[in-house]
Amino acid sequence: MDLIISSNSCNSLCRKPAIYRRISSPNPTTQHSTSLKCRVVKTTSELQSSVGVSDRTGNNFSPSIPTHKVTVRDRQRGVVHEFLVPEDQYILHTAESQNITLPFACRHGCCTSCAVRVKSGQLRQPEALGISAELKSKGYALLCVGFPSSDLEVETQDEDEVYWLQFGRYFARGPIERDDYALELAMADE
Repeated sequence: MDLIISSNSCNSLCRKPAIYRRISSPNPTTQHSTSLKCRVVKTTSELQSSVGVSDRTGNNFSPSIPTHKVTVRDRQRGVVHEFLVPEDQYILHTAESQNITLPFACRHGCCTSCAVRVKSGQLRQPEALGISAELKSKGYALLCVGFPSSDLEVETQDEDEVYWLQFGRYFARGPIERDDYALELAMADE
C-alpha cells in the first residue's frame, strides 16, 4: 500500500525527506510490511498563488498573477511601509509574511481594527462586513480581506474614528468614551 503525504509530514515522520521507508504493520498477526513513499506534494489554496518568481525580499509570487505595490502609511506608529502584493492574496497576510506589522484584530473583515482610507489605487474587498457600503464608497477599506487591483496607497485609520463614522448617527450622545475600569472587570471574568 502506498501512502502519499506532504513533504512537511514526511519530514516529521521519516526525519529525511523524499525517501522510502518500510513500516511494519501495526497488526502483529500480519507478516507483511507497508511501503511508505514520501513525495513532495504541492498544494495551493484558492486565494493564494503558487510558488513562482521571488521578489527582492525573497517572497515567492506566481509570474501569471499580477503583483501590485502597496504603500501603507501607518498613522499610529508614524511609519510608511511599501511592499508587493499579488492580486490573489490578502494585503494584511502578505504584509505579515514580509515581517511588516500592521493593525488588525479579527482577520475576517468583521471589525474595523485594520481599517484604512484609500488615497490612490483600487482594491477588492468582497468579504468586508465590518464597514458599510457607504464607507466603502467614501474610500474606506479593510486590509485583512482586501485584495489589490492596482498599485495602492492607503492610510491607517483610528478604529474608533471609523466606528463613529459608521455607527455614530445611531448614538445621539456622541463618541463612546473608553471605560478602562469596565474593561478591566470584563477581562478579569475571562
